[in-house]
Amino acid sequence: MSAPPPSLHSIAIFVSDLPRAVEFYRDSLRLPVAQQGAFGAEFLDGPTHIGVHPAVHEDAKKLVGRHTGITLFVTDLLHYCGDLHARGVRFVTEPTQQPWGIMAMVSDPDGNILALWEDRTPESSGESVSQADGSG
Repeated sequence: MSAPPPSLHSIAIFVSDLPRAVEFYRDSLRLPVAQQGAFGAEFLDGPTHIGVHPAVHEDAKKLVGRHTGITLFVTDLLHYCGDLHARGVRFVTEPTQQPWGIMAMVSDPDGNILALWEDRTPESSGESVSQADGSG
């Protein structure tokens, strides 16, 4: 009998100011806090978490302020992005209709970039939306 394959537990984002980052991910993005401590914080319920950790080592400091490669699925993305604008979140790319759905990119206070995605395509929704304000 062989051992089961590994599973994904968390993806790390390194930051220069942990309290500021926790406030951003918890209060601005509204991600639920799974646990928090001196190590940093983990967000999202479920088996996979986004870990936000202080960049204390030189290798980690090099990873602050980059595209994370993380995509968060968001139901009703345009409404969510409106809420993010109201909370002062910086958009790298406004919500835009793509062939695979609506995508936006936001930046945390350190410049770490995350993608936001909703799988609403023009064919599935019966409408064409190319910008957050609903214009075509």
